[in-house]
Amino acid sequence: MTNHASADPAAVLWDMDGTLVDTEPYWIRAETELMNAHGLPWSEEQGLEFVGNELIVSARMMREAGLDLPAEEIVETLMGNVIAQIRESVPFRPGALELLAELKAEGIPSVMVTMSYRPLAEAVIASCPMDSFAGLVSGDEVSAGKPDPEPYLRGAALLDLDPAECVALEDSKPGLASAEAAGTIAIGIPHFVDLEPRPGRILWDTLDGRGVADLRHLRAQQSA
Repeated sequence: MTNHASADPAAVLWDMDGTLVDTEPYWIRAETELMNAHGLPWSEEQGLEFVGNELIVSARMMREAGLDLPAEEIVETLMGNVIAQIRESVPFRPGALELLAELKAEGIPSVMVTMSYRPLAEAVIASCPMDSFAGLVSGDEVSAGKPDPEPYLRGAALLDLDPAECVALEDSKPGLASAEAAGTIAIGIPHFVDLEPRPGRILWDTLDGRGVADLRHLRAQQSA
């Protein structure tokens, strides 16, 4: 008989934008509206360059593109726009809610690790079933954002866990690099941006149809 508990990941560390929820179009819309309001052009391609970045880094890049506002004001404006869109509709990624529910039923905690700031992350968490998340690491609370390992190290530390015993779910290049550098069992689920295959890297097409059994299998492989 298989001992499921011994093969369970200690926790699942979730990226938010693009992994749990399909908010990247919301960010691009907010960026476009802000730039256009100041008479500046903005394209989807430019917006996609920001996927997975710290918000303050994205704001500085918008300033470099000609937006004459303080970076902190840009962040606040973008975040307010996206929160308003989230309150109207939360676009969960395929399979995300199902996996969250199965993890909760199996007693495996989830922690959100996002470069979005706490007010936005809390708005998304509030739209999930109650007690889906045991903790939150947000972009305004870390000294070094993704691709630095700090966010995922802090995510594991919130529950006093070894990152090597945790699964991390990511869709972006900086995010996957962060999760891998932290030593987690990192799974890349590319969405808007392709993720480079390489030896030892785990890539899934989607979370749809994936469950705790898949995570146990990966955990057992890593422990072998």
